[in-house]
Amino acid sequence: MDTILFESTQLNIRRFSPGDHEFVFELLNTPGWKKFIGDRNINTTDDAIAYIVNGPVASYELRGYGLWLAELKSTGQPIGMCGPVNRDYLDSPDLGFAFLPGFEGKGLAYEACMAALSYIKQNYTADSLYAITIPENIRSQRLLERCGFAQNGLITPSGDIPLLLYRLNLQ
Repeated sequence: MDTILFESTQLNIRRFSPGDHEFVFELLNTPGWKKFIGDRNINTTDDAIAYIVNGPVASYELRGYGLWLAELKSTGQPIGMCGPVNRDYLDSPDLGFAFLPGFEGKGLAYEACMAALSYIKQNYTADSLYAITIPENIRSQRLLERCGFAQNGLITPSGDIPLLLYRLNLQ
């Protein structure tokens, strides 16, 4: 089992490893992920492994942080991801998160995000943290606001669709 970075009441949060490919394959192919985040073309086990290695694992090595896996303490079942992501078009990290449909609406994403924010404040030096979402993703907007983020306008990275930009002061 991989080392737990931090925990909350119901969740253990740890780094991803290539062995998490089945979970990544499932999550990135959910209708919600594809609608609100976008199709990452994860069509095979090898695609899922490459996503983990070139995404979260590469970020851990380069920056010391990245998306983390959220799993239930009671069973060890992976249910989501949450953590800081670097985006070329933002001057501070962005808090990303996504959960399997069967675990949405149960307060687990909020629990994971609040635990991640506490961990980030204690272990990293960023003054602020951003979050982005498409305007249609009302649930993510509500979660961000509940976590203390404030809407900070629109951003259109590299001519893509406009995204709502949220910001949280960490000081």
